[in-house]
Amino acid sequence: MTTPHSPAPLPRDTTVLLPRDTNQAQGLARYCRDFLGQPKPIGAATLELLERFHLDAVGCGVSAIAHEANAPTVLRREALSAPPAAGSQGGICFGDPRPCAVEKAVAANASAVREWDSNGTNFGFNAAKGRTAGEFGHNDWYPVAVAAAREAALDGDTTLRLMLLIDEIRGRLAEVFALRRFAIDHVHHGAVGSAAAYAAALGGTEEQIESAIGMVVAHYVPFRAIRAGHQLSDSKGASAALAAEVAVMSARRALAGFVGPRDVFRNPLAIYRLNMPSPDGTSPFDLELGTGGDAFAIHSMHFKIGLYEHQSAGALQALVDLFAGTPRLAADLDGIRQLRVQIYEPAYSIIADPAKRTPTTRQSADHSLPYILAKTLLKAQAAVRHGQRPDWLALMLLPNDYSDAAIRDPVIKGLIDRMVIEHGGRDYDARYPEGIPTSLVLDHAALGRLESGLVEFPLGHARSDAAATAALVDLKFDRLVAGAVDDPQALRARMRLAGRPAAEIADLYAFPIRCITT
Repeated sequence: MTTPHSPAPLPRDTTVLLPRDTNQAQGLARYCRDFLGQPKPIGAATLELLERFHLDAVGCGVSAIAHEANAPTVLRREALSAPPAAGSQGGICFGDPRPCAVEKAVAANASAVREWDSNGTNFGFNAAKGRTAGEFGHNDWYPVAVAAAREAALDGDTTLRLMLLIDEIRGRLAEVFALRRFAIDHVHHGAVGSAAAYAAALGGTEEQIESAIGMVVAHYVPFRAIRAGHQLSDSKGASAALAAEVAVMSARRALAGFVGPRDVFRNPLAIYRLNMPSPDGTSPFDLELGTGGDAFAIHSMHFKIGLYEHQSAGALQALVDLFAGTPRLAADLDGIRQLRVQIYEPAYSIIADPAKRTPTTRQSADHSLPYILAKTLLKAQAAVRHGQRPDWLALMLLPNDYSDAAIRDPVIKGLIDRMVIEHGGRDYDARYPEGIPTSLVLDHAALGRLESGLVEFPLGHARSDAAATAALVDLKFDRLVAGAVDDPQALRARMRLAGRPAAEIADLYAFPIRCITT
């Protein structure tokens, strides 16, 4: 089992507080301008982590395009048919050097990054500060920073700072306001951060940045209707992309002179006070943001070791632990009489929904804990037959594991029929979102009762073994882009942002991508 490693305490003088009784939209605008225009040094650990999250996002995006996933293909085609606005440098879509409408390029690229649901994740949990709203979020927004860098001729170091700015705003909002409580999709936090950061990068005034934020909050709130129903659609995966698109549109309109609503976090009819009324007219939260050192939310964000809904990471680690303790298990799946899983809320509702026992789309399969475990069992069996150890290296779930043929495999159904998934109760719930508490008990005809024990910090989690996680994330990148690009290592080097001149950042994503026939 993995061992948690607590992060070192962060110095107090590297944060700024926006109190709830102030105009926090204006405060965010000032914060963005200062973060870019009066920068404090950023810790080496933060920058290295940010480079890895960006590289991971690029690997996911390249793979989705190479496999011609539907939503990224549609949005990319739309972008490439839309010329840049007058006076704009335009945006660049992954894999194509032709400039196009910047907001369309952002939508296409963010859609590709998010399509596999395999990039970074946050849970909005900051126990040290008592900010535990626990809203989800993902590292979907780096294309916004790259697009802004092209428009504003930013070098690689400034582009990294802009990426961190977006992650910090959305990460800290996730700690203090749970959008899902009000049926609002978590991508809204990213849209707020993206609008503010994009407008600031292009030289926006405090008033213009505040207008961009106000427009996003007042006009473009995405609801979790995209996640309703027994089978998920393109809208679920493309939610961040469409939110990024309107964030950039709002920023560009604000920079052109459009005036949006002010003081939107205290506006009684905007989503914050509307859903959490305040008798004294304040916003529902204080907002504390990092300004330097390593005082950033990115240190509590998680990686995925393959393609799966992150809530299932504890169960996957538990299965890997079972294989490590009993290698014979992988060779005899027929002997499994029952696989019993205990897990926490909200994972139980999200990935153990009874409808998820029979997924018919890839978007539903990668949110189905029964499917994810069944496919992992089959990969373990195949690994043993080929003389490999059934560990993370062999069991990493990749796009082909969610093909139509894989989802329809009758052997998958047979394994799912032997699974029981239960809510673990208060003890499990209390350990989330600090951890991802999950346990497995497997009843095997020949091997007897096998127990994983409680897993809370699986590899990929922010409190797991950092070196082991980094090695697997690097391997994941190589596997995702294999066949899509000529040289994965050259692409890795190209994506390294630190020290790069503005001219290279402007065409960062204009490398060729090949279609992968499956």
